[in-house]
Order: sequence, then structure tokens, then C-alpha cells
Amino acid sequence: QVQLVETGGGLVQAGGSLRLSCAASGSIFRINAMAWYRQVPGKQRELVASIRSGGGTNYEDSVKGRFTISRDNVKNTVYLQMSSLKPEDTAVYYCNADITTRRIGRDDYWGQGTQVTVSS
Repeated sequence: QVQLVETGGGLVQAGGSLRLSCAASGSIFRINAMAWYRQVPGKQRELVASIRSGGGTNYEDSVKGRFTISRDNVKNTVYLQMSSLKPEDTAVYYCNADITTRRIGRDDYWGQGTQVTVSS
């Protein structure tokens, strides 16, 4: 059984910063790519940033230069440092990980989501 637990969401003023963390636990053999998505009511979940096992990253255009994704492979944790936050960044942020376990093999896992609210 694999679990992803997110922490770090909250309320912040425009221009402020927040750091999200997502820790994976369970019978993990290997964590491949990890990513952060976000979703607002009535819209599809969108990819914000991703990081491959080797450290390569990708960002959605609107967050480039403001958000930084990183990972700690020892702690099985992925982070999203968000700076210069804008009201349009308000969403529920979800952690996603491509994980290989010995029992199931390779599969996709999601966290429960954490609310980020940016006030103007």
C-alpha cells in the first residue's frame, strides 16, 4: 500500500510564498516521476510542474520563474516552492507520483489535495 501525504497549503497574500511538501510512504521499490497538479472548481486538473527521477523538470508556462519543484529521494518527498503568488494560483494542489512496488508493479498514485488560497 502506498500513501502520498501533502502538507503546506494555506492562505497567503498576493506576492507571498508557500512551500508544499508531499511524502510518499509504503512498500515502495522505486519512485519514478513526481509532479504537482492543481484544480479549481469546474475546471480540469492541470499539471503545474513535474520532476523526473534524474532531476529533470518541466513547468506549466504560467508558473515558470515563480515555482520550483524539487525532490529528496532519501525521504521520498517532493516539494513545490511557490513564490510571487497570484490570486489565479488559488486551487487545490495535488501531489502525483509514478511508483513501482514489488506487489503491483508500476502505478500512478495521488495525494488527498491541499488548498492554496491567494488573496488580492
